[in-house]
Parts: sequence; structure tokens; C-alpha cells
Amino acid sequence: MTNTAIETTINRNLIADQDRLNHVEKLFGIHFPFRLEPVIYDITERMAPTYRGGYWNFYRLNSGGFYMAPEGGQTYQVSCDNYWSGELSADALGIAACLYAYSHLSFGGPEEFARQCARHYHLLREYMCEHSEVEGILGAVD
Repeated sequence: MTNTAIETTINRNLIADQDRLNHVEKLFGIHFPFRLEPVIYDITERMAPTYRGGYWNFYRLNSGGFYMAPEGGQTYQVSCDNYWSGELSADALGIAACLYAYSHLSFGGPEEFARQCARHYHLLREYMCEHSEVEGILGAVD
């Protein structure tokens, strides 16, 4: 018997505009537009003072996870409550904001939504570990 390590790469896929609402409803139900999405936007505005809103891309991870990130190739100067500061791409900023939101909301109610947030935190964190900006994201969310 041999022990073979199976490496699995977590990939992301952009969710098409026409599929966005159905996808987030399946994952989070009514809590997405009323709780999760506003928290993500608020965290982003606090972390990146130059962020001024805009269109966000939604991503499905092949591990079952989900995150959203501001569209475009812009980078943002980020300052966090943990005293970390640095520059993050729009994608990395979205990952950091989603991780913050998932963590924060996993401690509230209702219980099923809190569990979903905890689950998505861990799924996204796994993906983040393979991201090219892992050090910056970890600095922001540590």
C-alpha cells in the first residue's frame, strides 16, 4: 500500500451576470442582500479609503466557496484595524473583505446563516492560501 498525496488546486470561475442572484440565493438565501453584501461593502470602505464603489465580480470556487471582488485591475492602499497597511489588488481586497465579513457574521444569528458564513470563511481561506497575494491578505485579516 502506498500513500499518495493528492494535490487539488482550488479554481475560481466568474459567475455570469444572469446567474448571480440565483447563485447567492442558493448559498445564503435572503441574508445575502440584507446582511452579507452590505457588510462586505462596509468593510471594504473602511479598509480602503480610496474605494468609491463600483461593480463587483462574483466568483464560484470549485471547492464550493464563494467570494466577490471589485471589478478591474486597480490596486488599493489598505489600512486595517490590526495596524497592517499595504497595497492589495482589487481581487485580494475582495477576498480580505469577504473573509472579514464571513468571520464577523459567523458569530451571530440565525444559526444556519452563521454556519454558512463559517463554512465559506474556511473555503475561501483555503483558496486564499494559493493566491499570489497571500501574504498581504493574511496581513490584512490576521
